[in-house]
Amino acid sequence: MAARRAAVKAGPGRRLTLLPRGGHTARVRMIAGRFRGQGILAPRGLSTRPTSDRVREALFSILGDVAGLDVLDLFAGSGALGLEALSRGARSAVFVDQARAAIAAVTDNVATLGVGEEATVRAAEAGAALRALGREGRAFGLVFLDPPYASAEAGALLSELLAQRLLTPGAWIVLEHASRGDAPAPAGLELRFVRTYGDTALTFYRWPGQEAT
Repeated sequence: MAARRAAVKAGPGRRLTLLPRGGHTARVRMIAGRFRGQGILAPRGLSTRPTSDRVREALFSILGDVAGLDVLDLFAGSGALGLEALSRGARSAVFVDQARAAIAAVTDNVATLGVGEEATVRAAEAGAALRALGREGRAFGLVFLDPPYASAEAGALLSELLAQRLLTPGAWIVLEHASRGDAPAPAGLELRFVRTYGDTALTFYRWPGQEAT
């Protein structure tokens, strides 16, 4: 029997055919909401680092109500952050990653949870995805940014979010990074606070203005 293949949206009017599914391990679960307790796939290997259940639970406890928000999940990996937001009532989520294994995993997870009408999966480099979303006139009330810990991209990507006008007034941006490093502080964003969980830190930024709705 031929191996199953997954196809995901790579951009307007285009589709990307992926390698056969496989190489995933179910080790992430939804914390709360309509999918509470349901397991999802995470890509196997060292290139993707799923946010732990403990850190995700703390993150969403800090954010509070995310119902009705449009969410952008950059470096999505398994898609656990964006899917958790959907589970808790977010209106939509865009998942971006350039790793083939990650795209395959998040595509499977979207299908498993039955959120295809609420989710878009894009195989793209993060900066290119932000520019494309800007051209489309998209805007988000919540952005998750989880680049590789050794990457120096975070500051540039935060600035690109502003340059492309991708944030609604009052939007939250959550950057996950190594606790031993300092988070960037780009002009135009309010750095509200940092929370540390072992080797992981979460830095919360706010785009000034009225509350995101």
